[in-house]
Amino acid sequence: MIKIKTYTALSVIFVLSLFLSSCNKDNSTQPTELTDEQFMQQVVNSGYSSSSSDEDNLMSQEITDLNDGSAQKNNESDPDPVDSLKRWGRRVSSVNVNYQITGNDTMRYVNVTRTITGNYIIIAFINGQLDSINKPYTEVFSRNIIFKRIDRTQYPRLNWRVYQVSNLDGGTTTPQVGTSQVQMTKIEIYKNGSASPTYTIQGPDFQSDYYTTIRFGGTGIPSFNRDDVVLVKVYTISQQVPADYVAFHWARNTFGFHRVQFNLENQNGNNRVYSKSFNVYSSHRLGVFNGYISASTHESLYTGDVNKFASDEIGIPYKIIQ
Repeated sequence: MIKIKTYTALSVIFVLSLFLSSCNKDNSTQPTELTDEQFMQQVVNSGYSSSSSDEDNLMSQEITDLNDGSAQKNNESDPDPVDSLKRWGRRVSSVNVNYQITGNDTMRYVNVTRTITGNYIIIAFINGQLDSINKPYTEVFSRNIIFKRIDRTQYPRLNWRVYQVSNLDGGTTTPQVGTSQVQMTKIEIYKNGSASPTYTIQGPDFQSDYYTTIRFGGTGIPSFNRDDVVLVKVYTISQQVPADYVAFHWARNTFGFHRVQFNLENQNGNNRVYSKSFNVYSSHRLGVFNGYISASTHESLYTGDVNKFASDEIGIPYKIIQ
């Protein structure tokens, strides 16, 4: 009888020890080690969730959506020194991220600056011979994000969500400063034949234009459906005589990267308007993405001089909803 009681007592002690250790283990795995600022940096770098439609995940895709990985197909011709382009694109080799976080107990303002280095790769026929050109470059992009407090727990993940997000604004700093050669000043987006723009994005400081997320009652970032007909107009000021190369780049899917060149619609002195109409692919993935518009000088693509690469860019967040 005494022996049974001894075993029972030991069993109770063992169960209690397991219970206490499991409690300690649960507490240790909660992200209490993250400060509010560290959590916000984590959202910018890695996203908030695995949902492709979560607007809080947008910032983590910036470089993925921009990096062509290699030279991509091109179907056009142009005079010497480059006879015709076959492929071109950006290959990102390194990214440096800097955060500036200010604000108060209810709102935090995060400015994210990404410095990108890489190579602008061009494959083209030069004097009748197929050749490749690598132009090393540096680009700097900035985006503003506002986080809003939604709760007061011990866990930052439960306390803060993205309230507003701006466009991504940037361009080359080397070998040439992009905006010193060509600068975008306004973007107009028309959907399905509308007479007036569905979205107007005013520049040249595009990151001062904010979108309020749906979670906080806003209309969210620009939204489209598969098979929508989209007309985009790009307004620029150029210091170059030849027409600049203006293109829209959007997210990669199973068919590869997408890039569409704009047509020069009209020109008045240094002021130019480029436009392009296209259909959203019927197989476009659903979710949130960054669409990029770049305005690059003609000589960025059509000369072999590695010191001639100037590009101004804007990253416009968008969502494919159905």
